[in-house]
Amino acid sequence: MKRLSISVLLLLILFIGACSSGNSTGGGETAEKTEEKDELVLAIGGEPDEGFDPTTGWGSYGSPIFQSTLLIYDQDFDIEYDLATDYQVSEDGLEYIIQLREDVLFSDGEPLTGEDVVFTFETAKTSGSVIDLSNLEWVEATGEYEVTFTLNQPESTFVSHLTSIGIVPEHAYNETYNENPIGSGPYQFVQWDKGQQLIVEANPHYYGEQSDFSRLTFLFLEEDAAFAAAQAGEVDVVAVTPSFAKQEVPGMKLVEVESVDNRGIVFPYVEAGGETDDGYPIGNDVTADEAIRKAIDIGVDREALVDGILDGFGTPAYSVADQLPWWNPETEMEDNRVGEAKELLEDAGWQETEDGTREKDGLTASFTIFYPAGDEVRQSLSIAVADQIKALGIEVDTEGKSWNELERLMHANPVMMGWGSHDPLEMYNIYSSNTMGEGYYNVNYYSNPTVDEYMEEAINATSLEEANEYWKRAQWDGETGFSSKGDTPWAWLINLEHLYFVDESLDIGEQKVQPHGHGWPITEFIADWHWED
Repeated sequence: MKRLSISVLLLLILFIGACSSGNSTGGGETAEKTEEKDELVLAIGGEPDEGFDPTTGWGSYGSPIFQSTLLIYDQDFDIEYDLATDYQVSEDGLEYIIQLREDVLFSDGEPLTGEDVVFTFETAKTSGSVIDLSNLEWVEATGEYEVTFTLNQPESTFVSHLTSIGIVPEHAYNETYNENPIGSGPYQFVQWDKGQQLIVEANPHYYGEQSDFSRLTFLFLEEDAAFAAAQAGEVDVVAVTPSFAKQEVPGMKLVEVESVDNRGIVFPYVEAGGETDDGYPIGNDVTADEAIRKAIDIGVDREALVDGILDGFGTPAYSVADQLPWWNPETEMEDNRVGEAKELLEDAGWQETEDGTREKDGLTASFTIFYPAGDEVRQSLSIAVADQIKALGIEVDTEGKSWNELERLMHANPVMMGWGSHDPLEMYNIYSSNTMGEGYYNVNYYSNPTVDEYMEEAINATSLEEANEYWKRAQWDGETGFSSKGDTPWAWLINLEHLYFVDESLDIGEQKVQPHGHGWPITEFIADWHWED
C-alpha cells in the first residue's frame, strides 16, 4: 500500500483547501471559523485494501459509512433499529423476522426493499470472505419490506451479522462495486485516490438526521506524517500511537477511547508430538504444564506493562472481552504475585538449578515468545514480559517472524497475539475444541468439555441475556473455565487505548468500547458529530 511523505501531504492539503470553497480545513482555527466549516479532514487509519464492499467485510470494525445495517449496537451494546423497525426471533431460535423501514432510498435515489437485503446476505454467504454465514440456510423476502432469515440451527450470535453487514443495492452491484459503492448510509461515495485519500459527501437521501458535515476527506498517512498534519493544523481528527499522545497539538484535544484491542500470550496447551495436516508441529512440553501457564499469568505485572510499553494509554487485560456484556468480571484477578508464582512452580516440581533456571524431570523451563516482525508494540511487550518471566526461573527468548513463519510455529510455541471483537462468537473461535488449528483459531489446541458445553448452550440460546450467562460460565463457573481462574490457555496482558487528537471544538460524542484495531471504529457514530456550542 502506498503512503504519503510529509511533503506530498502538505501539497495534498493545499489542494484540498483550494477545492473546499475557501473554508479552512483543520484544527487550530478561531471559534468563529470552526462553527462555519462544514467539512472535516481525518487521518484515522489505514486504507481498506479490499475497498468498500460490506459483503466481503467492509464496515465490520466500524461504520460502513456508505451503507446502512439492519440493526446497530448503541454505546452500551443495547440493540437499536437502523433499517429495521422491528425484529422477532422464533421460539426455536431458527427464524429471524425483520420489518424494514419503507422510506429508505439508496444514494442513487432507488428504493431499498427486502430484495436488497436478501441479495446482500446471499452475496455475503458465497463471498468466501471473513464473513461466516454457513449457518444461514436461506433468506427470503416475505413481503416488500419484510425479510425472514432461516438458520440451520439456533445461533444467538447471528444478531452480530445484522448489526455489521451493510446492505448493498441489487440493481447497482457489480464486480467494481467495492471501488464505487452505493448505499443508504449517511454519506455517499465521491472519490477514492488509492494510496492517498477518500472523499465522501452527505447523502441527500439519507433517512436519518442529516450530518452537520457535508464533506469528509480521509487521508491515508503513515503515523509520523499524520501527526505532522495535526501539528500543522491541517486535519480535524487524527489517530496516534502512545509515542505521540503526550505531545501538545495546538487547537486539538486528546481523546482516549477504551478498547478490547488486546494483546496476550497464547500458550501451546498440549504436549509436543503432534502435527497439523500441513506437517507443522503441535504442542510444547513446557507450556503444556498448567503450573507454568498459571505462574506466568499471576506473576507478570500488567500495570508495569501498560506504563512502560503504552505510556499509560491502556488497561490490564484479563480476558479477550473485558468490559463487554458477555465478559465475566470474576475473571479479573490480582497479578504481580511473584512469590506465589514461585511457590506454585515449586509445588508442581519445577526446581531451580544452579543458574536459577527451573527444571522438572530433566525438562528445562525454557521457550521462545514469537511476535510479528515489524510490530513495535508486540516486540516491546514480548521483551518486557520475557524479562518479568525470567524472575520466576523460566528462561525466555523473544524473536520476530513474518506471519507466514508464525503460521508454522504458532501451534508449538508461545506467540504474542491479539484479538478483540464486538461478537462473542470470537470466544468460541478461540477456545472451542471444534476450531482447533483452523487458521488462527484455537492455535494452541485448547480443549475443555465443560467449556465446550457452555459455549454450545450460549450459541443455541434464544435470547442475548441467556447467551451471555453461558458465555460467562465458559470463562469461569466457580470450578473451571477458559479464563485465568480456570485452565489459563492464554495470559492476557493489555488492552490498548485508541488515541485520537480531535479539534478542540469538535464533539464526537460518547464512544463505546472499540474492537481490535482494524478498520475505522471511531466512525461508528460519525453522523452525530457536531461543533460544540
